[in-house]
Amino acid sequence: MTSGKKTSITILLPAGRLDTPLMKTIAALSDQYGFSQYLSTLQNLRLIDVPEEHVEDIKKEIAQYEVGFKGPGLFPIPRICIGKPHCNLGVIDTEELSQEIITYFKNRKKTKAKLKIAISGCILSCSGTRTSDIGIVANRKGYDVYAGGKGGPSPKVGIRIKRDIGEAELLETIETIIEFHDQKTGKKQRLYKLISDETFPFQKI
Repeated sequence: MTSGKKTSITILLPAGRLDTPLMKTIAALSDQYGFSQYLSTLQNLRLIDVPEEHVEDIKKEIAQYEVGFKGPGLFPIPRICIGKPHCNLGVIDTEELSQEIITYFKNRKKTKAKLKIAISGCILSCSGTRTSDIGIVANRKGYDVYAGGKGGPSPKVGIRIKRDIGEAELLETIETIIEFHDQKTGKKQRLYKLISDETFPFQKI
C-alpha cells in the first residue's frame, strides 16, 4: 500500500551538463514512477511529484552516473554561462573553471547555506555574477571578483573586490570569503548582510 505522499529530488549538475545516458534513465524512471522534471535556475535538475516510498530506489538508479544530490552543508556548485567555445564573446571555458573550483573544494566538510557562486565568460555577466554572493567575471587580463550580490524582490549588485587576478588568487579569494561567511553565520545567511562588517577581508575597488 502506498502513502500517496509526494516529494522532490534535486540532482546536482556541474556546469548544467546533463549526459544523454542519465537523461534516458531519468525519462524511463519518470514513466515508471510518474514524476516530472524541472530545470532549476541554479542549473540543476529537480524531479518533482516523486512518490516518497520510491525515493531511495530512484536515487539508487541515478547515483550510478556519479552525480550528487542536493543536501545540507554541500559546497555550492557554480552557475555558469555557456562560455568559450560555445559563445563568440566568451574568453574562458566556464565549464573548466567551474570544475577547477569544485575540485579545489571537494574535501570541504561543510559550507553554510545560502551562498551562491556564478561564473561569467565575459563582462556581459549572463549568469548573474553581479547578483550572486560570489561573482566571477572573466576578461582578457584575468578575473574580476564581486561579492555580496543578491537577486529576489530587493536585488543588490555586489561590490568588486578583485580585478584582473589569476586562477590561483581567485581560488584563494573564494576560500577566504567562504571561511569569513562560515565564521559570521549561525545557520544560513546571504553575504550582502556581511560585506559592511568591519572585519570583511576585502575592500571595494
